[in-house]
Amino acid sequence: MRGYTDEESRTLRTAVYGAMVLVSVAEEGALDEESHAGIRAMSTLPPRVREAVAAGAPELPAGSVADVERGVLAALRGSMALLGERSADEADAFARAVVAMCERVASADGRVGRGEGAAVGRVRAALGR
Repeated sequence: MRGYTDEESRTLRTAVYGAMVLVSVAEEGALDEESHAGIRAMSTLPPRVREAVAAGAPELPAGSVADVERGVLAALRGSMALLGERSADEADAFARAVVAMCERVASADGRVGRGEGAAVGRVRAALGR
């Protein structure tokens, strides 16, 4: 299988890091614990995706909170389309890993608040889950 272009890698990075950020900022919480939980959970990404995500700095869309969310959700949908064209198994593994990362971020402080649960739900929907 071929590798990812720079643009594809940026989309994957925006999707992965952005999803974790959406959940993390949904409610006040233990940002440090949430960040560490998300980073540890990145090990569940498919290996080629993990390499693409690690190949550069995280990038989030600019603008208001709503603009950032729209951009991240679009990156999640774009990532699923990209991965689905290459491998249904890799797309499925990506979706499972991103949802697991978000759930770990949401529960990092020992509870999942309503805002965090709603953010995880929006991520799931963007992934088709």
